[in-house]
Amino acid sequence: MDAFFTSTLTVTLAEMGDKTQLLSLLLVTRLQKPWHIIAGIFVATVLNHGISAWFGSWLSQFLTSELGINIINVSFIAVGLWLLIPDKDDAPNTTLDKYGAFVVSLVLFFIAEIGDKTQIATVLLAAQYQSLFWVTLGTTLGMLLANVPVVFAGNYIMQRIPFTVTRVLAALVFVAIGVYGFIA
Repeated sequence: MDAFFTSTLTVTLAEMGDKTQLLSLLLVTRLQKPWHIIAGIFVATVLNHGISAWFGSWLSQFLTSELGINIINVSFIAVGLWLLIPDKDDAPNTTLDKYGAFVVSLVLFFIAEIGDKTQIATVLLAAQYQSLFWVTLGTTLGMLLANVPVVFAGNYIMQRIPFTVTRVLAALVFVAIGVYGFIA
């Protein structure tokens, strides 16, 4: 269960102020179909993070030595520091609108997560915990916890949560996980 709770907390915090929250806000203001958008976010996250967790679990076979564990810990610290760099507001491709809110959300969220810090965190968490199911479930829940309120509350939440505070908090969690890995 550590894998589940750590994955949920890590991704929830990492997503605060991330481009996917901006994407959630943009989609709900343009398409006004919150349940379709949430379903798209869910499916995209399960697919993207499931593949990432599988890769992390596979990678863990080769990282059983002390060196491998240290690489994972340094990676957590590096991702934590990366979180301090603000994301850019990437506008989605408007030609996708004709495919409906579900498909647009699924495609845009899947693409937005490629190479994103939460995808990398999913790989690292799966490598650390060697638990494909619990890491995927936790990271998916974390993604939903961060984005569903944005879909439903939209502009209200985005105006009241300072990105800088949540970004620093998420960075501290990643660095703490990395440091804990060294001392545990």
